[in-house]
Parts: sequence; structure tokens; C-alpha cells
Amino acid sequence: MHQSEITIQSAGRGMREISPELAMELRQSGVRDGLCHVFLQHTSASLIICENADPAVRRDLERFMSRIAPDGDPLWEHDAEGPDDMPAHVRSVLTQTGLTLPVRAGQLALGTWQGVYLWEHRTRGHQRRLMVTVWG
Repeated sequence: MHQSEITIQSAGRGMREISPELAMELRQSGVRDGLCHVFLQHTSASLIICENADPAVRRDLERFMSRIAPDGDPLWEHDAEGPDDMPAHVRSVLTQTGLTLPVRAGQLALGTWQGVYLWEHRTRGHQRRLMVTVWG
């Protein structure tokens, strides 16, 4: 088993592919076949598996989330850190903060067009901590 914490700097609201960072953790683990679990230690960002070929997919997902969890909506009571505070929590709850991925031949066994993404839900950038556990 291999476990480590990695830090990812987000640039603000949007998605950043983290598959390369996970691939590096797999190499360091030495695990050839098994599982890789990634856990995000935050409540205003999330982890997703998404298409990595056409960036329009990620833009469409962001527009969809903006429609169902808009910034500054008078519905929100919790706004201690600004108008994007509660929408970020809603987005996080509707997606995921943990993913378990298969490992085969020392690589993530993702589909052809799949990538693992950190989805930042706050409008400004943050340092995000992820726990990566690989076993096999």
C-alpha cells in the first residue's frame, strides 16, 4: 500500500485535469494491479471523471452548475465567504469528493476519453489537498 498527500493549486472556478499527478503517484507506489483511491479534503471543490478530449463538455457542465447553484441567490443563507460560498458547497455535494479507480499494468484503467479532474467551485484559486491511497 502507498499513501500520500498531494497539493493542487486551482486557478479559480473550473476544472483541472489531475490524471498526470495521479499517474506519478502510481509510479511511486510500484503497484501494478489494484485500486487507487483519491479523496479531496475540502467542501467547496470536487473530483470528477469527465471527457478529456473536447473542452466544450467541461464548459457545458460549468454552465449547468451555474444554472442550478447560482452565485448570490437570495435562497442562500450561508454566505460568510462571499456570494460563491454556498453555491460551492452545493456543487460539491452534488458531485464527489472521493473516487476509486482501477489500476492495471501500473496505470489508471480509464476509458479512452476519460480524465480525472479537480473541479474548483470557488471563483478564486485555492490550494487543494488530496489524499491518494494506492493498494494492490
